[in-house]
Amino acid sequence: MSANVPGPREIVALVHAAARRHGVAPELGEALIRQESALNPYAVSYVGAMGLGQLMPKTAEGLGVKDPFNAAQNVDGAMRYLASTIKEFGERNGVAAYNAGPGAVRKYGGVPPYKETQNYVVKIAARMKRDYR
Repeated sequence: MSANVPGPREIVALVHAAARRHGVAPELGEALIRQESALNPYAVSYVGAMGLGQLMPKTAEGLGVKDPFNAAQNVDGAMRYLASTIKEFGERNGVAAYNAGPGAVRKYGGVPPYKETQNYVVKIAARMKRDYR
């Protein structure tokens, strides 16, 4: 774990910078990180997703994120991953792919019929004051 724990302002600045670097709208990047971890760099989910972007271990490894609890590494990886899902699926389905995985979005041709993912997409849209219906 990193000794220097960034505060909420520093985390939001990291998110906005990484989002811009990877071609993601900063407000979308921030909405996603707030939804994933509530800006807690040490968040761990019940399925083992880690850090600000709640990266699964295999995803983090594939993205070259060596320390998922390092805020800068995690956010950069999360924004890179989000950018790739948006490039493949568009914004709404890209957000769904971030949550459920690209395979699920491909299988269902859009937001999969998983309650968690459907709620996730609605919550991200609401945080950005957008309508994804």
